[in-house]
Formats: sequence, C-alpha cells, structure tokens
Amino acid sequence: MQKTSFNRVPFNPANSPVFYGWFILLWGTLGIIMSVPGQTMGVSTFTDHLIDALGFSRNELSTAYLLGTISSSFMLTRAGRWYDQVGARWLGGIITVALGIVLLYLSQVDRIAFAIGSFLGAENIQFYLSFIMIMGGFFLLRFTGQGVLTMVSRNMMMKWFDRKRGLANGISSVFVSLGFAIAPLVFDFLIETYSWRWAWILLAIIAGFGFSIVALIFFRDNPEDCGLEQDGVSEQQIKEEQKIKSRAEKQYTLKEAKKSYPFWVLVVALSMQALYITGFTFNIVSIFEAASMDKTVALAVFVPTSILSVFISLTGGWLSDHIKMKYLLLVFLFGQIVSMISLAFLSPGLPYVFLIIGNGIVGGLFNVLNSVVWPRFYGRKHLGAISGFAMSSLVFFSALGPLMFSFSFSETGTYSWAAWGCLVIVAVNFIAAFKAENPQEKLATN
Repeated sequence: MQKTSFNRVPFNPANSPVFYGWFILLWGTLGIIMSVPGQTMGVSTFTDHLIDALGFSRNELSTAYLLGTISSSFMLTRAGRWYDQVGARWLGGIITVALGIVLLYLSQVDRIAFAIGSFLGAENIQFYLSFIMIMGGFFLLRFTGQGVLTMVSRNMMMKWFDRKRGLANGISSVFVSLGFAIAPLVFDFLIETYSWRWAWILLAIIAGFGFSIVALIFFRDNPEDCGLEQDGVSEQQIKEEQKIKSRAEKQYTLKEAKKSYPFWVLVVALSMQALYITGFTFNIVSIFEAASMDKTVALAVFVPTSILSVFISLTGGWLSDHIKMKYLLLVFLFGQIVSMISLAFLSPGLPYVFLIIGNGIVGGLFNVLNSVVWPRFYGRKHLGAISGFAMSSLVFFSALGPLMFSFSFSETGTYSWAAWGCLVIVAVNFIAAFKAENPQEKLATN
C-alpha cells in the first residue's frame, strides 16, 4: 500500500481533529447514494418516457435493459482490479465523470438514434439501431453507476475500519436505505417539473460531474497511506483478549479466494438474493394481483419492510463486530427461506406478514454481508478484484430475476414456481453455510 504525497493534497487527513475514517464513511455513503441513477429503482422512473420516445414496447425495452445489465456484469471483475491498482480517489473521480457523460447521452438517446438512422438512410432498420443505442446506454449506466461507483464507495469505507467495520457499515446502510427510498420520488419530481430529459441532465451535473469533484478532493483509499491506522488506533492499542480476531492476516488474491469454500457460499447467497429481489420487485404488482391483492397493498409492503431492514441493518452491523459472520449468514439465508415460502403461498394474512419479515431480515443483512465479509475474510490488498467478482455475479443474476419470474407466470399462471426454484438453491446453501468459517481463523489455528 504505497504512501504518496498526493494523499496530503489539498489537505492532510492525519491533521483532522476527528478520525478521518468517519468522514470517509460520509463520502462513501454519498457515493453509493449517487449511484442511484444506475440502480433499477432509478432507471424505472424513466421507463415509460423511454418507451414513448423510442417507440418500443415494454418487453422490448426490458430486453434491452436485461442485455445491457448482463453485459456490464462481465466487466466488473476487471473494474475491481482497476480499483486495486489506482485506488478509490482516482477511480471514483473518473467513474463519476463517466456516469455524468452516460446520463447526458441517455437524455438524448432517442434523438441520437433517429439522427444516425436518418443520416444513413436506414429507416428500415431504425428499430434495431435504436435498440443497440439504448442497450449500450444501459450497459454503460449499469457499469458506471450500479457497478463501479457502488463498489468503489463501499470498499473505501470498509478499508478504513476493522473492529468497527460492522458498526460503520450499519450506519452507512441506514442512510443508503433512506436515500434509495427517497430517490424515485425526487426523480419523479424532476421529471414532472423539468421533463425527463432535463431530469437526467440535472442528475448528470449533480451525481456525475459534481460528485467527481467531491471524490477527487475527499476520497482516500487506505488509512496507512495517510499516516493513520484502521479505526483511528494503532496496532499496539488493539487488545489481545479480543474474542474474535477480525484483522486479516493473509491477503488473498482473487484466485486464492475462489479456492475458498466460504467464498462460494457467500457469492451464491448474495447472488440468489439479487435474482430473487429483482424478480419480485420488477413484477410486484402482478404478483399481488395473482394473490387477489391490489396495487395499493403491493406497494405498501415496502414501508414496513424498510423500517425492519433499518433496524436489522444497525443490529447486524454491530453484531458483525462481535460474532462470527457465519451466524449472520445463516440468519440471512433463513430470512430468504421465510420470504420465498411466503411468496409461494402469498395471500392476505400471515403469508403477507411473513413476506415482510423475511424481506426485512434479508434487506437489513445484505449490505452487512456484502460489505464487511470480503475484507474480513480475504484482506484488503486485493479487495477490488474479490468484491468486483462478487458484484459481477450479483449484477448478472439480478438481470435474470425478472425474466425468471415472468416466465414462471406466463407458463404456469403463478409465481410460485419461481419462488420454489429459488428456495431449493437457498435451502441447500443454508446447509452449506454451517461450515462457512472465516479462512483467517483457520490460518490462526495452524
């Protein structure tokens, strides 16, 4: 981990009266919130406007989104290696500028597509040209926003904490959850006030070009590069009697991590949740209508789920500093099982209540596992490559979720088969998770 004088420009974090890691927590949390234009809930606000502007059907636009998302997933492992090479400050600054450019492009994507078609005299293939243009836009949006900016911001925060890593992640997750919940309403307000084009332009200025300045000024990759230690204390101050030793000793490469048993248990757990929750969210109104419940009841499920998730996130974050991550993983998988069984038997009453409970547990622990576990199990040196591979899997499976759920309903008339299919994999993974021990602990006993 090289120390460079650039980390002291325009100020030296070591001179901060408060441990600079808490400021990193602030900027990293804002970075994740700024990724919302690239998240599904951010894109969904613009869906109907893109359908009208491009002349697409909903299925055609969804297919373009699916292909763009899957394509972006194949680039995230490489992006993780970029992070390991150049650090959070440079990559964060560059990727936010790229996000701004992508948002500007999307604000004019229909005009660009039709202008190219007219210039080439290719009106007979205009649909295919427009499809390629919007698919490319989705690819870049998902790569820069959902993928790289989220990964950079999350990894940066986790590198600055060790014993307080879970607590820091819990605090961040609360504000991220609130930001993600409010964002669609803000986007809709911008669209109604200024038009969908200007909404994306404004987001490009704020989340893209504006936040790039924040990243270049305030982001820092490692505390050691700034003459500081994780948690704001030195190694000598860490008590020997700490019950669970969390400071990673071996710095795993991605290749070594892939040979680790718990790595795949965790990747499967997180990827299945990405598949399940995107399939559920994308088809939520139809899912509840099939269970004889209306749109109001369907959308109302998010409020109690979010409240429970915030509580679980704070509790889980604190617990992750004191207990083995395996136990939180088991609770996470149990929450998935509860949610999937409830969905399979969805109806007013207890299934509805247990669906909220299951989703609340999983939603609260998802960020804890996805953020805390990688540096704790595999160290910080190759964190970008390892978390990038995991993020690649998450994005890939999230793209498959809506298609799997839609296929289940169109072929069987029910979403239960999608729920049962997910449940089988999660149940097997639940059993496998009992042996998903931290590989650092095994090294310590050898």
